[in-house]
Amino acid sequence: MDSVNPAKKALSLLFLIAGVALLGWSLAMDCMGGGALYQYRGAVLIFGVIAFFAGLYLFPTLTHHRDIVNVIFLFPLLFTFGVTVIIPLLLGIFYSMTDWTGIRYTQFVGLANYAQMFHEVSFLWSLLITVLFVVFNMVLVNLVGFALALLCTSRLKGVGFFRAAYFLPNLIGGIVLGYVWQFVFNNVLVKVTGASLLTKTPSAFAAIIVVYIWQYAGYIMLIYVNGLVTVPGDVLEAAAIDGANAFTTLLRIKIPMIASTITICTFLTLTSAFKQFDVNMALTNGTGSVMDFMGQYLSNGTQMLALNIYNTAISKNSYALGQAKAVLFFIILACVSLVQVRISNSKEVEL
Repeated sequence: MDSVNPAKKALSLLFLIAGVALLGWSLAMDCMGGGALYQYRGAVLIFGVIAFFAGLYLFPTLTHHRDIVNVIFLFPLLFTFGVTVIIPLLLGIFYSMTDWTGIRYTQFVGLANYAQMFHEVSFLWSLLITVLFVVFNMVLVNLVGFALALLCTSRLKGVGFFRAAYFLPNLIGGIVLGYVWQFVFNNVLVKVTGASLLTKTPSAFAAIIVVYIWQYAGYIMLIYVNGLVTVPGDVLEAAAIDGANAFTTLLRIKIPMIASTITICTFLTLTSAFKQFDVNMALTNGTGSVMDFMGQYLSNGTQMLALNIYNTAISKNSYALGQAKAVLFFIILACVSLVQVRISNSKEVEL
């Protein structure tokens, strides 16, 4: 039997040992640097990976051979995910507990960066207005997007034009969008309002919300349109025959039948609003006065969490503290997303 073939087993072990050895050698060259063969460390790494998986594939077992083949085919995706997501996440958590300068670290400081973060009043303010921004936008973007979707699935003429027009702002980059709206607020609307809406913190915060809704509602609209067009026509005809008006049909039939679409849109608006950065930076750059927050005067009245992390790491050159804030940001976003999905799924089952 293939499972007891000694020659094949010896060959597979040889490949496995060679692969592990080459991988270890390439990593050693990368860590130590220099040497005559340093420039070939990438090729050694590739040959090590190939040898390891060749040995894994040739390993004489009938029971788990299909699982081994599946792992080999999934390896490129798993390797990419590990290198771009898992390893940076673990390194980020580690660097948040050091005095990392963006290049190197000299000592392990434990939770000192986290303690400093929670004693920073400007950071707590950024966290507060980010939560408010998320709440407002999660509600308003979905309401506007759903209303536009109802309009774009109606029998009005020119529905295709409306769909394209409403989606167009989503194609504009956030930085460009921020500067365009900054011009509108400072040079166009100022003739109506008498003063720029960006000069005061409350109105500037409201302006960011308006711009975000204008940009993102069209994208959410398309998802709602896709959900609404999947509602069976015979169900709607049966409701009309039974005397249900448009509002009753919407409330009792359409909304329950697109519950999964509502879950997706709510999740997308939640995560997107939490990560708001480009419009915030281009429109106000986080400026705005707060006269008294926890007994302090603040000048970052519209600086949300992502922009605060960026300014901490880049502008203030405090990479370790910025990394600690980013780790907390990740934890908050992950927890809120999990809770939101759990609640939405439970409601979807009830409907």
